[in-house]
Amino acid sequence: MDLVTIVLLLAVVAGVVWLVRNRGAGQARELEDAKSDARRWVERLGGQVLNLIGTNEAAKQAMADASERYTAAGSQMEQAKTPAQARGVTETAYEGLYYVRAARLAMDMDPGPELPPLPGQQRAGAVTEERDVDVEGRHYSASPNPSDRNSHYYPGGNVAGRPVPAGWYSEPWWKPALVAGAWGVGSALLFSAMFSGMAGSAYAGGYEQGLADAQADAGGDAGGDAGGDPGGDAGGDVGGGDFGGGGDFGGGGDFGGGGDFGGGFDF
Repeated sequence: MDLVTIVLLLAVVAGVVWLVRNRGAGQARELEDAKSDARRWVERLGGQVLNLIGTNEAAKQAMADASERYTAAGSQMEQAKTPAQARGVTETAYEGLYYVRAARLAMDMDPGPELPPLPGQQRAGAVTEERDVDVEGRHYSASPNPSDRNSHYYPGGNVAGRPVPAGWYSEPWWKPALVAGAWGVGSALLFSAMFSGMAGSAYAGGYEQGLADAQADAGGDAGGDAGGDPGGDAGGDVGGGDFGGGGDFGGGGDFGGGGDFGGGFDF
């Protein structure tokens, strides 16, 4: 092997080493940036959980759920090893703040500024009318407004492939599907009875149409959002937008660490 070949090989090796190190440094910076954003939101949620106390059954339940989301976010933060996992922590904190918003509304308080939409939330829609149904010997109810009877809030989104509209419910019947990742026998009947034809929900056109739209969205999200949104929406909305340090939710605003806005979540 002549000298020129050796020099070329060394140059190639050096270039590869440089690229690997540069890529590793870039990934480390991205992870730290994502974790920094997540920490701010977790801290804000924690401050609100400590400062806001529910004065009625619905608000108390929402704040209990907020506390659960705060605990979950802390656990996720400890385990976050990638930017995507760190952004998941931010999303969990968002969820908690949705429950805080619900608690404030239940106590006739100013809910504060809007929050970024959660995955599947816009498609799921919201409960827009009172519904009382009996399914397989059990009674369920839903309402756009909180009450002692409908004291379990859900912010809206997909649960195990089905849209669950935002609203207040008599019980958190979606929780088993969250844990198991699948709905039990009879759930289709519950969805159809509870939401079919409800304007403003994913099921305004009927249960089958709402389910088909959700499945179509899931396919698009898997191919599109996974490749684009994690690095874009999460990094933009959280870091430099309305939810950054100087935005409406910053340290000096109504939703800062010592402010009025508490948190709550149901998962």
